[in-house]
Amino acid sequence: MKALFTACFLLGLASLAHAADGPTLSEKHSCSSCHSATTKMVGPAYKTIATKYNADYKKNAKAVEAKLLAKIAKGGDGVWGSTPMPGLNVPAPEALTLVRWVLTQK
Repeated sequence: MKALFTACFLLGLASLAHAADGPTLSEKHSCSSCHSATTKMVGPAYKTIATKYNADYKKNAKAVEAKLLAKIAKGGDGVWGSTPMPGLNVPAPEALTLVRWVLTQK
């Protein structure tokens, strides 16, 4: 039981650390070239993305994470307008951190 508690505690700390990494990863992978926190640029604002997906995220986090991870990896178009998003070569753990961070934006 103690091991389970410790594992859950450490996972919680890791989640907090990842949330703090969001802005750094956004810069590192050039996300901020097309997105900002609250203003539409080439792509939608992080806040707008969070607003669109948060209701579904509360119901099925894994499905929303998978959808947004695929958008990062493969790119996409038509969801936010006519400008396509290119696929990006972001390592999976960093992409997941980005997705989770974006979904916290308000």
